[in-house]
Amino acid sequence: MLAIQSLFETHLTVANLDRAMDFYGKMLGLQLARAFPDRHVAFYWLGGRGKSMLGLWETGSGPQRMQLHTAFAVGLADLLRAPAQLKAANVTPRDFDRRPVDEPVVLAWMPAASLYFEDPDGNQLEFIAMLPDEPQLQLGVVPWSEWKKR
Repeated sequence: MLAIQSLFETHLTVANLDRAMDFYGKMLGLQLARAFPDRHVAFYWLGGRGKSMLGLWETGSGPQRMQLHTAFAVGLADLLRAPAQLKAANVTPRDFDRRPVDEPVVLAWMPAASLYFEDPDGNQLEFIAMLPDEPQLQLGVVPWSEWKKR
């Protein structure tokens, strides 16, 4: 079997493509690869053209929705600024258990600093930055400030 190198593309379903495009394009600043209005889909580049892609597919206003999780790799400095930036855009930064927070958390088993939030359709999004430290399995998930004190 061939060795998979990375994830190239993933897709999320959205109720309203225009609203989702405002969120992902304007609020998150993703680069539009191509929109296909007749198919109700838009694709965004992640990390630059040809690196990886996010597809947004409009499903309409039906009562049943699927809420998915997508994590975006970011630099640690950007991640540490993200809570304030999300709040300024009226988006609630959240921890691993979806509680509102003012700082990232650390998934100590990796370890990685992480911050969660939701798009307008309730999909859970995550900014994540791998840390150079050794894993600390016994710590579980801890606030960034607690991780830095150790």
